[in-house]
Amino acid sequence: MPVWKLHGNGRTVEPGAVVRPDERLNWPATIAVGVQHVVAMFGATFLVPVLTGFPVSTTLLFSGIGTLLFLLVTRNKLPSYLGSSFAFIAPVTAATASAGMGSALAGIVAVGVLLAAVGFIVQFAGIGWIDKLMPPVVAGAIVALIGFNLAPVAWDSYQQQPLPATITLAAIILFSVMFRGFLGRISIVLGVVVGYLVTVVLQLTTGEQLIDFAPVADAAWIGLPEFEIADFASPGTWSVIAMFLPVVLVLIAENVGHVRGVATMTDASVNRSTGRALIADGAATTLAGVFGGSGTTTYGENIGVMAATRVYSTAAYWVAGSAAILLSLSPKIGAVFNTIPPGVLGGVTTALYGLIGIIGIKIWVDNRVDFSRPVNQYTAAVSLVIAIAGFQMAWGDFQLGAIVLGAAAALVIYHLGNLVARLRRTGADDGGPIPAVGQLGGDPR
Repeated sequence: MPVWKLHGNGRTVEPGAVVRPDERLNWPATIAVGVQHVVAMFGATFLVPVLTGFPVSTTLLFSGIGTLLFLLVTRNKLPSYLGSSFAFIAPVTAATASAGMGSALAGIVAVGVLLAAVGFIVQFAGIGWIDKLMPPVVAGAIVALIGFNLAPVAWDSYQQQPLPATITLAAIILFSVMFRGFLGRISIVLGVVVGYLVTVVLQLTTGEQLIDFAPVADAAWIGLPEFEIADFASPGTWSVIAMFLPVVLVLIAENVGHVRGVATMTDASVNRSTGRALIADGAATTLAGVFGGSGTTTYGENIGVMAATRVYSTAAYWVAGSAAILLSLSPKIGAVFNTIPPGVLGGVTTALYGLIGIIGIKIWVDNRVDFSRPVNQYTAAVSLVIAIAGFQMAWGDFQLGAIVLGAAAALVIYHLGNLVARLRRTGADDGGPIPAVGQLGGDPR
């Protein structure tokens, strides 16, 4: 069992101080912080299986197990919760429709194995090669195209129940701008609750069955989650796996960003755990995929809780992971989440998928990508149109979907375009970040 040093008096965090990963508050306070992490991760984590048709309880189980595994692999030095990754939604949805859930799980396993392999390389060779392979314009494009590719899925759900969908979407936006701190960060969860209650009221007033509560009544309070084994034997599995591979690039970006964020707020030495973080997330994703859970990633929601509380203790994450495992052992909880009506899902996914796209655009903004350069223009433009339009290519039974085609286009256009432009000295290549704009007017400083 890991041992933590007690921070200060164990009850409070002094102004300007933080509770480091190897420290903890007293156990009642640590448990309270751990519960906050469970609440923070819950909304996003349950949405992925609901949207993809995976069992919610199974996803929660492997989310909790994955978190504990992450803490072990990173030697209890890196605080993180591993929740369901939204990057898997598009390939899982497409794979399940074309080849079944078993093949989709095989794709998740393939991503996990590849991510762990990248982690081993980073552990021994450093992370510089990733920055060269996936510079900001490419990384932003890949993250953005995964979100925008899902737009038709959001519309399919939205149009089934337009009124609840619109109210859900409006509530999410309103809560995000009306509340500060923790409540603002869980605006999506609050919006789902509002949309759900509105749908219940509509069902009571109109008599139309919008939600079926029978499965909730039939479900047991305590029981094991449903397990499904990844299927590598079906003929369509290997063509399905190809559409999952770009997800690896997203998970790398998320994990690296998480490590750097924690290092900035605690200790620069945390950056040394980058390789271990990738290995751990890869192992957790592989384990989840083998037995029927969603692929995992580090969670920004939990970074928000740490920033708000200034508690970076890994002890809180042992509490959170254990709590998720306990929640997963109630089939009734999973049944409740499976009753979320399509209109509510349509409203939340309209916001959520768009936000995934905006995260990619934020990568461009944060790194001041110069879009006056043709290489950067076409890297972003072509990959996004491929994703939004849903391009596909097929060779017999082997198919490549829009996500893999868009990611491949971004990588090829950027690297090949840069090579040609630099050989020809045309100035069309990526010249690096735009210089910061100075003040306008007045005496120079």
